[in-house]
Amino acid sequence: MEYRRLGRSGVRVSSLCLGTMNFGASTDEETSVRIIHQALEGGINFIDTADVYGRGVSEEIVGKALAQGGRREEIVLATKAVAHMGKGPNDHGASRYHLIRACEASLRRLKTDRIDLYQLHIVDLSTPLDEVLETLGVLVKQGKILYTGTSKWPPTLIVEALGISDRRGLPRFITEQPPYNMVDRCVEKELVWMCIRQGIGIIPWGPLAYGILTGTYRKGQLFPEGHRFSGAKEDNARITPAALEVVEKLLPLAAAHGCSLPQLAHSWLVNRPGVAAILIGPRTEEHLAQALASMDVQLTAEDLAAIDAIVPPGTYVSDFYHDNVYAPLVADPFRDR
Repeated sequence: MEYRRLGRSGVRVSSLCLGTMNFGASTDEETSVRIIHQALEGGINFIDTADVYGRGVSEEIVGKALAQGGRREEIVLATKAVAHMGKGPNDHGASRYHLIRACEASLRRLKTDRIDLYQLHIVDLSTPLDEVLETLGVLVKQGKILYTGTSKWPPTLIVEALGISDRRGLPRFITEQPPYNMVDRCVEKELVWMCIRQGIGIIPWGPLAYGILTGTYRKGQLFPEGHRFSGAKEDNARITPAALEVVEKLLPLAAAHGCSLPQLAHSWLVNRPGVAAILIGPRTEEHLAQALASMDVQLTAEDLAAIDAIVPPGTYVSDFYHDNVYAPLVADPFRDR
């Protein structure tokens, strides 16, 4: 396992980050706990969760697993807030009122006295940025959080926040979590080089594009039942004919390396410029084992050129980035999401 600096901080994290969105949902608690401990044994020291995952269930499972094993101090623990945690008017958002309560609740569920990386899960334009950043600064001074980051924020808003932080002596964001994978490389247009220039570590989510890059869905074949895109229609913006064509072109490349398509996708993404760690979201122990094995796949300059020819840099054949980052803001910038 390789360990890298988390943005401009001095913290070192594994190049694979264990994402826990499935824990307590499609993955039961017992299996989730085993996956956590196996991930640590495999060299992963970075775990990411969020308060909204199962309305706190994922955080509770992570907290139990780390407490049972006495391994809290072995990891960099990340969670997120801002998304809806209830039906009340203040049960979401990035206001001081909500963030303080959300942080305290996450600390209780995680059974810890600090959150190493506290991330703003979605954009909340209804709360002034100075209020958001000052609140995070208070939490840092209290020792309840150590570092801050964002998820699905557009580059312009991140830069605006960095300017406020610099002027007011507040903690700077050190990470951003965008969707990024072989079938959607839109982050390369602006976000990647902005993050590199500003010392922000990129933590991509969706490296397998919701299963598109697993080979589960094949061109000209019926999609298997029981999977995310089983009933997808022809106008689906993600499981597109172009995305399926990309899969057909990538499979021979994976076979040439003696690896699976998911392993190829992980190996490619973890070595992209600006990436600190990639989020893997295993539902099973086998999924975790496959992800760990992907770190042994070595891609050559010729391989990278071949992938660029299939999906050129900055382009996409499956819409993840625009749909998650810009579409909500274009539809209604100040709508409560």
